Amino acid sequence: MHSEFAIEARGLSKQFGELRAVSSLDLKVPRGEIYGFLGPNGSGKSTTIRMLCGLLTPTAGTATVLDTDIPGNSKDLKPKIGYMTQKFSLFGDLTVFENLQFIAEIYSYPFADRSTRIDALLDRYDLAAMRKQLAGTMSGGERQRLALACAVLHHPELLLLDEPTSAVDPQSRRDFWENLFRLAGGGTTILVSTHYMDEAERCHRLAILDHGVKVADGTPQELQNRTGMNIVEVVADDPYAAQAAIHDLEAVASVTQLGVRLRVLIPESHDRPREIVENTLAAVNLKATTSLTAATLEDVFVAVTMKPRRSG
Repeated sequence: MHSEFAIEARGLSKQFGELRAVSSLDLKVPRGEIYGFLGPNGSGKSTTIRMLCGLLTPTAGTATVLDTDIPGNSKDLKPKIGYMTQKFSLFGDLTVFENLQFIAEIYSYPFADRSTRIDALLDRYDLAAMRKQLAGTMSGGERQRLALACAVLHHPELLLLDEPTSAVDPQSRRDFWENLFRLAGGGTTILVSTHYMDEAERCHRLAILDHGVKVADGTPQELQNRTGMNIVEVVADDPYAAQAAIHDLEAVASVTQLGVRLRVLIPESHDRPREIVENTLAAVNLKATTSLTAATLEDVFVAVTMKPRRSG
């Protein structure tokens, strides 16, 4: 009987010498959903994905991926998963068609169905006109579509994507995500790592990693609802001076400038957050308007990854 989760990790850790890349990670990824890993470079996203697909052996902990226990059974797992990295592991001196043909050979895709499957992928990922083009001459977005076509050629149940959109333009990113939603709608489970907030918002669920530690997880809306922060938006005549005035207040956890606006994070333990900001600006004769606003995922990320400013 299938578990309701495509991935269940328990205490998953990875040590490289003195560096603890991933620390005691617990994870549950429901089948048929897009699950995001959000975090900066060095947060442990790639290391976790490599452990889950059997490329790295955990230092501690275990995981069950598609009802297969790892470490130990990665050979059984490989035919069931697709894996795509930001570096697009294609053969530049092979054509688009030859790359797909090579992947079909690797996965022992039934020879009688191979041509039909490749043609379908060329159409689905808008590559038919480039069938004979060398992969090395393609644009970033085109190579990305080819890499995705290669990753799904063998109908994997689980797709592991390691920052797959980091080298492409915004339109290609949007198109890529449309393809991911189509795959998830067809039952494929997708684990995708990203450092883009707008991509994280598209995921059904996500985990935020910071220095190898999972610091939050849930749906984007759940995470936004439980930041533990009041978000005060400030529109000031002199935003730079306003930021300087607010920054060192004991009540203020973070101040970020976005154009002419400031977003000020104040823990919910403080009463009247708007008054705290308004009184501070009035005291230094800075004109500004304030309003309370809903948290964004960026606010969540700042809230859960910030270092304590002071004790007390």
